Amino acid sequence: MFSVLSYGRLVARAVLGGLSQTDPRAGGGGGGGDYGLVTAGCGFGKDFRKGLLKKGACYGDDACFVARHRSADVLGVADGVGGWRDYGVDPSQFSGTLMRTCERLVKEGRFVPSNPIGILTTSYCELLQNKVPLLGSSTACIVVLDRTSHRLHTANLGDSGFLVVRGGEVVHRSDEQQHYFNTPFQLSIAPPEAEGVVLSDSPDAADSTSFDVQLGDIILTATDGLFDNMPDYMILQELKKLKNSNYESIQQTARSIAEQAHELAYDPNYMSPFAQFACDNGLNVRGGKPDDITVLLSIVAEYTD
Repeated sequence: MFSVLSYGRLVARAVLGGLSQTDPRAGGGGGGGDYGLVTAGCGFGKDFRKGLLKKGACYGDDACFVARHRSADVLGVADGVGGWRDYGVDPSQFSGTLMRTCERLVKEGRFVPSNPIGILTTSYCELLQNKVPLLGSSTACIVVLDRTSHRLHTANLGDSGFLVVRGGEVVHRSDEQQHYFNTPFQLSIAPPEAEGVVLSDSPDAADSTSFDVQLGDIILTATDGLFDNMPDYMILQELKKLKNSNYESIQQTARSIAEQAHELAYDPNYMSPFAQFACDNGLNVRGGKPDDITVLLSIVAEYTD
């Protein structure tokens, strides 16, 4: 029914919920040791009901990756633009190739933790120079935890995004980037005859942020299939079920969030965040928004090799 992407089994002394710390060094920014992320993921392709689930870290036209380097933990999500299917192009090829390229760059150490836009830029340039023709468009969100500085560096292009939750409250979140209603910023590769016609944004247009994190902080990174169907308060209710920082608990919560968003997406009577946004733009819309859903749920923990 679902596919789970797992990564890492780090040791954490953070006690979630009230964010109390048993590590005596932890206070303010947390302890003095290196930090890491314990991450689990879950997703659905919107064609799930037709039995069309793809193998690997792709859910429909969404794609994601989680990668570890000695200097940082890095993860990302991307949402392939479905409109390309009308031209005979598989939208998942672009998003999947972009995320796989980002993952490889991280594993090879070809990145600077404080510059997630650089990861996107280098990956996009590789796609442009790819000998195998690739067409398509995608949003992208990259999250980097610098182990030593305990800082989170993010880059978000389009309407995927992230939340950072501490003590049951959202303390940081990405800003959605839209050209106009339901038309997010996106990286694109178009055929020569369509260049200048197809919407295409530069990786430099991504919104970039950097901030300190603490042990026990919860980081939720997802495509718009989650945020268009679940408002913050619902997400926070699910996160309250996360009682500790072991991998199994994180996996269960990620699965619960993805499943609830998937159910709401097919509820015709539900006033979803997407439907509310549509109404704000003068459209008479109600119900969830059937879409691919990718959720990566992470806990900031003490890093162990």
